[in-house]
Amino acid sequence: MTFSYSTFAQKFQKDSAVVQLMDDLGDLTLEAGYLTLGGGNPSEIPEMQTVFQTEMAALLENQTEFDMMLSRYTGAAGIQSFRETVAGYLKRECGWAVGPENIAITNGSQTAFFYLFNAFAGEFSNGDQKKILFPMAPEYVGYTEAGLSKEIFVSYKPEIRIQENGFYKYFVDFDALDVDDTIGAICVSRPTNPTGNVLEDEEMAQLSALAKEYGIPLIVDNAYGAPFPGIIFEDVDPIWEPHMIMCLSMSKLGLPGTRTGILVAHEDIIRLIEGMNAVISLAPTNFGAVLANRMIATDAISRLSETVIKPHYTNKVQTAIQLLRAELDDSMLRIHKPEGAIFLWLWFPNLPISSQELYERLKARKVIVLPGHHFYPGLEEDWQHKHECIRMSYAGPAEIVAEGIKIIGEEVRKAFAG
Repeated sequence: MTFSYSTFAQKFQKDSAVVQLMDDLGDLTLEAGYLTLGGGNPSEIPEMQTVFQTEMAALLENQTEFDMMLSRYTGAAGIQSFRETVAGYLKRECGWAVGPENIAITNGSQTAFFYLFNAFAGEFSNGDQKKILFPMAPEYVGYTEAGLSKEIFVSYKPEIRIQENGFYKYFVDFDALDVDDTIGAICVSRPTNPTGNVLEDEEMAQLSALAKEYGIPLIVDNAYGAPFPGIIFEDVDPIWEPHMIMCLSMSKLGLPGTRTGILVAHEDIIRLIEGMNAVISLAPTNFGAVLANRMIATDAISRLSETVIKPHYTNKVQTAIQLLRAELDDSMLRIHKPEGAIFLWLWFPNLPISSQELYERLKARKVIVLPGHHFYPGLEEDWQHKHECIRMSYAGPAEIVAEGIKIIGEEVRKAFAG
């Protein structure tokens, strides 16, 4: 049977990168032998799992909190007491001038970005067409199909600077950046998924100044950053101002299944998000908010981020780099300097095949990565560099990461050998 779908629905029929990612993440892991280095699952860190289990056990003993978690709708912006907890924490930890009116909960950060992109880009009532500006691609694959209107994204190639020891790093090319009245918001991730790049404080200051100049928001995807979960290996100052929208997440703490995103924004924007939540889902999930409330209220979340989560990923990324260096020399592989997040962005200069073909060859050997060309929302130019890169996660079990890297090395060497 064939059905007719609206233009809105047809958007979700496409074989988009994020659908490919979630299919690989959800389906192939069920089949024996797949080495999943493609998805965004955080590590299951034993110390963190124990903390979550302890908090869950306490909730089971507290009837009031148990009922709040499972048996009640909240306000459309989230549980008021949790919003107060988060605001108090951000004041103490970061010095941000925020209250509960600046906090909203969404069903994961992905939902938040769908809201925000379509709030600040697309067709406006005066006939204007606005776009979301990504100052530097590659950017998060989940953004790519999040716009309801056509072509609402514009992005720019980065400046590539070669570093020592086989690393390189992307920088915003401010000379090429064109901001005008067609831009509805600027968006960055820090640390960046997929590359692990952390925008420098000076870059953030320049982007913030541009947003202020044009009276538009600077949206910051902070799913991996400070103050939590702290998967950031550079010394940075987490900043927030009323023209900024900071997007935090419970996922990379180790709680992706709770689907809990936290927005920090001007109260006008929070009221808009509250309305969107109400129309689309009545209210956000309570589960993550109730589970994490005590960790945030007592500042334990900062201690855990600094003493458990960050050291875990620091060790894992160093091990993964050592394994990659053993497989491929600098003539075949350059690695973006890993400054945060849970991925390595691998560049194979002059790769004789495309990253898509490399993905398919690796998948045939039951290794799942993501090909690089998916990570360029709004970049019209068919830049060769994006066909020479892949994203791999190093967050999985050590033996899976090691075996996956071994096979990546074999397939890349075969490709260069013709």
